[in-house]
Parts: sequence; structure tokens; C-alpha cells
Amino acid sequence: MNRRWFVKSGLLVGGLATMPRVALAALTPTPQQTEGPFYPRELPLDHDNDLLKIAGKSGRVMGTPLHLFGRILNTDGAAIDGAIVQIWQCDAKGIYHHPLDRAAGRDPNFQGFGETRSNVEGACRFRTIKPVPYSWRAPHIHLKVFTPDGTETLTTQFYVAGDPANERDGIYRAIATEAERKAVTLEIAQAPELGGNALAAQFTIVIG
Repeated sequence: MNRRWFVKSGLLVGGLATMPRVALAALTPTPQQTEGPFYPRELPLDHDNDLLKIAGKSGRVMGTPLHLFGRILNTDGAAIDGAIVQIWQCDAKGIYHHPLDRAAGRDPNFQGFGETRSNVEGACRFRTIKPVPYSWRAPHIHLKVFTPDGTETLTTQFYVAGDPANERDGIYRAIATEAERKAVTLEIAQAPELGGNALAAQFTIVIG
């Protein structure tokens, strides 16, 4: 990622980290969701938090850039430092970088999978693309969280607020409550300060 993006996204993450914490009651854990068939069989050599840039390649990624800014908390509202956070999703043509998915037409410049660690404030960030639908699924981004020692604690998916395909997606509709749906639904907004036609969204993961 370039310096301009790093500095600006760092400022935004800093803003998240300093948001006042209201923890009068225990936070509701983020709902678990299915992993799906396309979690990597082995991690790609380049699996950092910038999915728009693969080491050694200079091609342009298909799709609209999306900057994700998140926090990883426990149910008391305390930040989890050093949590391993992973995301993966299909490319702009609806194809996963996975041997079980079709290879024809795959975007060779999209990393497809990324990983980072939360900082002392529980903050993390990714640069990816706005998710698109594929097959019968609504647009979504898969997410997995591990504790600092590598123990898996949560697997879930994030959806796009207002997308009409949400109500036709059985996995989304199976989420038990409206509050839990909201917890995994991204409010995506224009972010011209991050360059070009970039979009941005915030999320909070609560580990029960």
C-alpha cells in the first residue's frame, strides 16, 4: 500500500481507537456463520492486509476499492491486543482464488485473502474490494478471528447494508435477531479522502 493510504487510514483507525467506550452492559457476541467451501487450503505467500496489491505484480485490480476499519473487543468492551484477523472473498467476477472454484476469468491481481493483527486498541484494517454477489449468495466478506496464541474464536461473514440480495440469502436470513444481523452488516460510504472512487466501512467484532 502506498504511504498516502497508510497515513490516512492510520488516522481513521486512530479515531476508532479513541471513540468513547460505553459498557454499561455486556456486549452481544458477534454471531458465528459458516466458513464456506473456499477458505484457503494453504495461505498464499502474500497474505497481508492489502488485498489490492500482490507482491511482484503491477496489474490493476478489478472492482471498487473498499477500506475496512475494525475493532476486536471482548464482551466487556475491552480491546483484544494481537488478535489474528483474516478475511477472504471472491473477486469482482465472483470467483474465489481457490482450487475448488473455476479458474477461467479469475482476476490475477486480486489477492483474495488477507491477514493482520489487532493493535493495543483492538484496531485493525484491510484494503480490499466492495464485495459482489456470486451464485445464489448476497455480496459478503468472510472473516475469521484467532486469539494471539492462534486459537480460533470466531468465523463469520459481513454483508452490505441495503443490498436487495440480503433477503434472498438463506445464510443471512438464518441470523437469529435483527441486532445480530446489524452486527454483521456493513454501512459502506464514499471515502474520497482515501483516493479516487474509494469506499470505506467500519466493523466491530465482539468475541464471546
